[in-house]
Amino acid sequence: MCLRAFVAKNIRNLALQMPHILIVAATPFEVQPLLEKYSIILTGDGLVESYVSDTRQLSVLITGVGMVNTAYQIGRNSHTIYDAIINVGICGAFDTHLKLGQVVNVTKDELSEMGAEDGDEFIKYKDLELSGTSVYESKWIMRSKEIAELKTVKGITVNKVHGNEENIERIKKLFSPDVESMEGAAFLAACKGVSNYTQIRAVSNYVEKRDKSKWEIKLAVSNLNTKVLNILTELFETY
Repeated sequence: MCLRAFVAKNIRNLALQMPHILIVAATPFEVQPLLEKYSIILTGDGLVESYVSDTRQLSVLITGVGMVNTAYQIGRNSHTIYDAIINVGICGAFDTHLKLGQVVNVTKDELSEMGAEDGDEFIKYKDLELSGTSVYESKWIMRSKEIAELKTVKGITVNKVHGNEENIERIKKLFSPDVESMEGAAFLAACKGVSNYTQIRAVSNYVEKRDKSKWEIKLAVSNLNTKVLNILTELFETY
């Protein structure tokens, strides 16, 4: 084999072995420390920029807020094969045992608004006897101590975050959620077929009557990015 063919073959083999990880976030703000760490410059929502070395490849996808934007942008960029996709962001917590700033692994998520009203009653999607599902789960087979040590929680995904006390109590009784976000279930639904995908979030506030003075967004973003950077370091060193 000539030298040129040998080099080309080894480059192809390296590319096949090199883990390619996609980080998905609704806003650049939620992953700003990560962007700075890897010197990734985003020019707009939906654009994927890659940091590549001889041992790693990292892409970041900014979808915009909400489940529609999330599903659309993942579908639009699904032509690339990733070894793992991680949705990262902040969330509100129903479970007050979770601490503000705590990072959790949302392994099960539900579209809580998907269903029907019957007078004052809400019929959950699973009870409508229709095809499909409103519940989605993560899939992760890579070894990761950093992910394994996170508390696993159940989430709901909403178009309108909750801030009405009566509605909050109703949602708790219907779904028993730990956290809520505006993207999670859509992300999990869009990633079906990928070998590894999960949702890592940090609690920025409790789900209660809206009072931004109690929120800890900066702490949540800081803790989230510290954990995600640790996860990436671990995965790049392991695979």
